[in-house]
Amino acid sequence: MRILLLLPLLLLGNWLQAQNATLRGNVYDEETGNPIGFASVSIQNNPGQGAITDANGFFSISNLVPGKYQVSVAYLGYETAVFERELSAGNISYQRFLLKAAPIQLEGIDISGRRAQARTQIQISKLSASAKQIQSTPSIGGEADVAQYLTVLPGVVSSGDQGGQLFIRGGSPVQNKMLLDGMIIYNPFHSIGLFSVFETETIRNMDVYTGGYNAEYGGRISAVVDIKTREGNRKRLGGLVSASPFQAKALIEGPIKPLKNENGSSISFLFTGKHALIDQTSRSLYSYAIDSNYYAFAKNDTSLSIANNLPFQYTDLYGKLSFNAENGSKLDVFGFNFTDQFNFAGLAKLNWTSTGGGGNFTLIPNNSNVVLNGTVGFSNYNISLAEKNGGPRQSGITTYNANLNFTYYGHRNQLNYGFEFVGFNTDFRFRNLVGLSFAQQDFTSELAGYVKFRQEIKNLVIEPGFRAHYYASQSKMSLEPRLGLKYNATNFLRFKAAGGVYAQNLVSTVNDLDVVNFFVGFLAGPEESLFKPNSRTPVDHRLQKAWHAVAGFELDLGKYLELNVEPYWKQFIQLININRNKLSAQDPNYVTETGEAYGVDFTLRYSRGNLYCWGTYSYAKVNRDNGVQVYNPVFDRRHNINLLSTLRFGLNKQWEASARWNIGSGFPFTQTRGFYENNPYTKLLQTNVLGGNAPLGVLLSDQINGGRLSWYHRLDASLKYLIKFSRYSSLELTASVTNVYNRENVFYVDRITNRRVNQLPVLPSLAMALRF
Repeated sequence: MRILLLLPLLLLGNWLQAQNATLRGNVYDEETGNPIGFASVSIQNNPGQGAITDANGFFSISNLVPGKYQVSVAYLGYETAVFERELSAGNISYQRFLLKAAPIQLEGIDISGRRAQARTQIQISKLSASAKQIQSTPSIGGEADVAQYLTVLPGVVSSGDQGGQLFIRGGSPVQNKMLLDGMIIYNPFHSIGLFSVFETETIRNMDVYTGGYNAEYGGRISAVVDIKTREGNRKRLGGLVSASPFQAKALIEGPIKPLKNENGSSISFLFTGKHALIDQTSRSLYSYAIDSNYYAFAKNDTSLSIANNLPFQYTDLYGKLSFNAENGSKLDVFGFNFTDQFNFAGLAKLNWTSTGGGGNFTLIPNNSNVVLNGTVGFSNYNISLAEKNGGPRQSGITTYNANLNFTYYGHRNQLNYGFEFVGFNTDFRFRNLVGLSFAQQDFTSELAGYVKFRQEIKNLVIEPGFRAHYYASQSKMSLEPRLGLKYNATNFLRFKAAGGVYAQNLVSTVNDLDVVNFFVGFLAGPEESLFKPNSRTPVDHRLQKAWHAVAGFELDLGKYLELNVEPYWKQFIQLININRNKLSAQDPNYVTETGEAYGVDFTLRYSRGNLYCWGTYSYAKVNRDNGVQVYNPVFDRRHNINLLSTLRFGLNKQWEASARWNIGSGFPFTQTRGFYENNPYTKLLQTNVLGGNAPLGVLLSDQINGGRLSWYHRLDASLKYLIKFSRYSSLELTASVTNVYNRENVFYVDRITNRRVNQLPVLPSLAMALRF
């Protein structure tokens, strides 16, 4: 019904279109045929008209008076191209633009394009990155990765070097939606915490929404990370092989049907894989890290067999086949297989596997201002954990998802609407410390529709949105209004705001009280009775819900320096956790909490020529209320600072030096009050009550997370040198040092032995990457 109400608007737009002309097209790299996102397209004899290409290199400029036009296309690192095009009334003209790499790069093009986009897009709580930007960060083990880059962003907190969990503006990992080419990825980070399942070389664009995102995204209540991969090279066969002490990887890509410069379709492929080496190389290269950290807590237990390596293993495979039509329409078919394993010397053994595949498409009709795109996919995630002192845990989730999106390009406005379907099976088994079992085998589905409209009105940009999301297992329709605003006060000062209502039906096995938890399982939201925190009062619904409110401003401090300030607030109206303190079969399987997260993020960015600097400061406060007390979860980091700098130098800019320093206040923890003999007296006649020595139990403070660990800080640095053999072949050498001054950052402290376990010590490495 809501879509039908939009038909008059679409009909009016089509009538106006008949009186004028529209120019649209795609911008590609002439050498590889890959799309160039965020290029500036301008009409030289009509300064008020222009556009910025999207991540697919697509643009649309409407409401043009019929006639001849000089069209200019520019992007950093490419020669500016100028084309002449004649447009006629009522017609939509398509043009393919191919840009040639420039021998001399001018940073002014990139800055002007980025700021033009900032004036017309809301972009609040949104950070975008390309593969080149990710690779500019210091490379741990000589390998740049999404997992390392995300921790540099304001509002993002990492649990540490192991486990790889990210907390975004007060939200836990299950409340973050991770997308790969439109498909949901449930556990994107490997156990070692330094690497993700995503291959940096394949990334075209990554958008991170830390809050206040609009109606096209739903099903999560905190944040969204949307990663899109590029197509394979459409012009020639190429690839790379690389190796470091941490991992080896390879990539091959090329055309099946090459792209012609003038016109025609193309078919290309891309395949990449990486495999961990750290479990083998650590025996000789990083034996000191094994001795001082990972197995320090196990050495007092003679029953354990101490390994002589860092026991992390993983393998990631990804492939993609791309079909591109002459008018910019395209179809991508892709598949992946990600695996992870670690064995902690008799303490715990974990395995998980994530497999899936699907396709996405973009359809650009020749005579319509509406562009269609969609995704169909399937994935299967399974994880198992066997512990020495606990029962095995298993979790699996099989997901089917599909979405269909429509984009209408008007004059100074844009309408987006679409539909999404998600269905998933869950299979979960768990036994708590008192021996009570919990299991769930369920299938549920979700169906959503959304609409978003962006309108530029002089200096004001307004973007209202609305999402209706139906959760079948809960028989509940969630109505979620969204709104984004931007006001261009001057050419250098912009104010912005966003907010909305968010809901989800997915529950994680990880609890906000967990200090260390590698087991990341998932369940559908409960269908049984739920009660408000620490009460017998029934809840109004069985969904997790939150409100977001974000405001701030962008300030251009000259041509090369930018400041962004964003205060935010998230109210978690209802959170749902597994009741792991269940003592009897009559106790509920789930408990509820409420929560709140608020703070402010400051970002200062300097970019000029070959020097790039980035600084962030985040002040944040996160709390949870379980009905008994209000406490700070284990990821509540009050202060967090990131400083990053990258410099290219040398006669041919063949050297690149980068460094990143991070300092953060300590995480909270629950303090120890004392100890007791933990004797269950299950065999009373055989128990020596007076002289026996039962295992020690721990008495914890009544105040949850009332203490704080010491501050965390670490410096990482890398130096790259590029050797060019020919136009297409080169060798890149990367020397890197993780934790340069060997800071002993605490991971956790064993309460029984009082032995401290630290995070990674200093780790030097050398990596090589051969491109061809």
